[in-house]
Amino acid sequence: MAHHDKAKGKAQELKGKVQKQAGRAVGNDEQAAKGRAKEAEGNARQAKEKAKDVFRG
Repeated sequence: MAHHDKAKGKAQELKGKVQKQAGRAVGNDEQAAKGRAKEAEGNARQAKEKAKDVFRG
């Protein structure tokens, strides 16, 4: 299950990066901000899963 959650976090991070870059490219600050938020959420999900792995041992 952990591998699935890690992959989900990575996918969300990549979607956020794409959305952020697309927003910047067209000058849409709102889309860029949404992309940054999505990217940060993906990073947080990955960090949570990495922390779980440390405690699982």
